[in-house]
Amino acid sequence: MIDLRSDTVTKPSLGMLDAMMSAKVGDDVFNEDPTVIELEQYAAQLLGTDAAIFCPSGTMTNQIGINVLSNPYEEVLCYKGAHIYKYEGGGVAGTSGLSFRLLEGDRGRLSCEEIVNNINPDDIHFPKTSIIEIENTVNKGGGCYYTLSEIEGIFKIANEYNLKMHLDGARLFNALIETGENSEDYGQYFDTISICLSKGLGAPVGSLLAGKKEYINKARRVRKFLGGGMRQAGYLGAAGLYALKNNIDRLKEDHRKAQRLASALSVCDYIEEIYPVETNIVIFRLGSGLYTEVVLEKLKAKGVLAVPFGKSEVRLVTHMDVSESQIDECCEVFTSLKI
Repeated sequence: MIDLRSDTVTKPSLGMLDAMMSAKVGDDVFNEDPTVIELEQYAAQLLGTDAAIFCPSGTMTNQIGINVLSNPYEEVLCYKGAHIYKYEGGGVAGTSGLSFRLLEGDRGRLSCEEIVNNINPDDIHFPKTSIIEIENTVNKGGGCYYTLSEIEGIFKIANEYNLKMHLDGARLFNALIETGENSEDYGQYFDTISICLSKGLGAPVGSLLAGKKEYINKARRVRKFLGGGMRQAGYLGAAGLYALKNNIDRLKEDHRKAQRLASALSVCDYIEEIYPVETNIVIFRLGSGLYTEVVLEKLKAKGVLAVPFGKSEVRLVTHMDVSESQIDECCEVFTSLKI
């Protein structure tokens, strides 16, 4: 099967496995795992922040980041399709006692005007607006991304209204490969930044939360009560280090593969719309009267796995474990498919 369901399905490369097998480890809950310490320091430097903390998942780093920036009964501004709202089991409400103000955005990218228009006044009838959360890249927006100049505009609003900034940067490096901007510049704009190591970067497990030292110190306590304290985590940390040092530049290959898929899809008569393809995510909408379940079953029968992304939408994600020849096969499947 050619698995295009997500870039989370990748397996560690031989080089990554070698790094994992030779990792020096200790007890990370006691802050004694040398490999995890190295990973956290490397990530903090890479993102231009004071510190970082290694966690099992991007859901956990998002949940921790939101928690340490807020108090119960406050409100988060985010895109209506944001991962923290749609795909994290209601955790922000349960763990942090917060509500959401959901914004439309341009394929999920929030504008300064929309943000300002949705900040609550200082009125006891309304939850206090406390955090602006953005994704880069935007998953539900088909992998579209913000530039640093756009982020700077949002940051100025956050400063003016005394709001915190959290970045769900699960695929941040996919954005940076396209913009050519420096990851180190991100730390000045966000209080907390979540990055995922187990998506396009190819690690088997793990995410990092980076940010100001005061928030990362709080994050260690929150990680503990969420059950995210791992012991000899250096074996996983070594995979993360390898991913950050070796697998960022190659993301451009995944973007090129996504463009090839989009070109093939553009001639398929059963497809009504393809979202603009900017990174490694391809989302297409089926024509009227067609159902995703039917299309997904036909694709599976031809050896291609994808996921539904709404009643009439399908998502494909390219990654390092899909070869160029497999992309050729996929293009043939899509163009020859009879619906």
